[in-house]
Amino acid sequence: MPPPGGFFISPAIEDSKLISIFGSGMENYSIVIFILAVMIGLSAIADKIRIPYPILLISAGIAIGFIPSLPVIEISPEVIFLIFLPPLLYDAAFNISFKEFRTHLNTIGTLAVSLVFLTASGIAVVAYYLVPGMTWPLAFVLGSILSATDAVAALSITKGLGLSIKTSTILEGESLVNDASALVAYRFAVAAVTGSAFILWKASLDFLILMGGGFLVGFVLGKVLALVVQRVQKNNTVTISFMMLMPFVTYRLAEELHVSGVIAVVILGLSIARFSNKVLPNHIKQQSRNIWEILIFLLNGLIFILIGLEFPYVARNIHKDHILPYTLYALAITVAALILRFLRVYLQQLNLQRAFKAGHKRITENALLDIKNSLIISWSGMRGIVSLAIAIGLPTHLADGTPFPLRHTIIFISVVVVLFTLVGQGLTLPWLVKWLQKGQKS
Repeated sequence: MPPPGGFFISPAIEDSKLISIFGSGMENYSIVIFILAVMIGLSAIADKIRIPYPILLISAGIAIGFIPSLPVIEISPEVIFLIFLPPLLYDAAFNISFKEFRTHLNTIGTLAVSLVFLTASGIAVVAYYLVPGMTWPLAFVLGSILSATDAVAALSITKGLGLSIKTSTILEGESLVNDASALVAYRFAVAAVTGSAFILWKASLDFLILMGGGFLVGFVLGKVLALVVQRVQKNNTVTISFMMLMPFVTYRLAEELHVSGVIAVVILGLSIARFSNKVLPNHIKQQSRNIWEILIFLLNGLIFILIGLEFPYVARNIHKDHILPYTLYALAITVAALILRFLRVYLQQLNLQRAFKAGHKRITENALLDIKNSLIISWSGMRGIVSLAIAIGLPTHLADGTPFPLRHTIIFISVVVVLFTLVGQGLTLPWLVKWLQKGQKS
């Protein structure tokens, strides 16, 4: 796994060296500043030419990655999980409507847990029968990598298109929980590759401990943050600084305790959102919101351009004769995952209708899905930065010192699936939303 601390140059490149965001060296800073400048400039251009900015940034990242004089930049998974993921999860949880979240909890749970494991299994089947040399454990590794969707991409692409609160809440709620499910599936799949026996009851117990432990850490630290904020809220800078620092502390502490950092940060965000609405003055909330908007904009933009940058690197590790067949395998996996998502969302729509007609108290009329919601939710199943980070974080060697089998193949297929979903579904999702809205008006 790559060393923590930022981006780094591939060791396969001659005279390679570490490029760290936090390191010294004018060249290192120049590359990071160059990427930031490109990201900000293209985000402005995207508004003018009416192309979703994630698509433009990904395309730019791919183009930059092929510049011969530029070192090959690879993403460190530690940076994704320790720097990118906590603030994005916290911001989404903080801004989500708790009332709407509770209303659609059944659908969110279905998509974030059962669909994740269903998708992992479905992708594993496709990969096992398509990809030469793929074993069942390796197929499940690939399936778990691509099992979770990224609502950040969907919501960034559909921003300004007028998605309903119901649709936005379900997509955001799914992304808040499904990363935890995918990481658990990935953990057990990799263990199977390394020779550990898979025991269903033990895996289920570990899953509950990870989720329950993450909930407990997030709940406790939410209470701690609330107590601290109550005592320092007269100092705006200190209050906002504590609220910005706590997601990183929460994630790190949860991971050190071997429970889900994702769930911990989500619970922290939900609890502090409820607390701040009751206690914090409006001017502090507005100031905090302005700071978070800038931070999230920069993080989102960097994520999309780095996804594009990753493709040239992984392509260099694949023999030229294999690039086309592997790309076709990735396309087949993308289609299979999309079909599974459509089927599961449609089944959820039917289940909610049956439960509502049967008088189930927890299923209100507002919780029901119509065909418009179902289509948008289904087509918004794009893979993103978490899938990419999990893929490139694959171990390089097994416990006995032998190379991890088909590592470069799995990473390449994962990256191509991420690109297929972001570019393919990303370009067509705004059209789908507008078409459905037009049909509804007529």
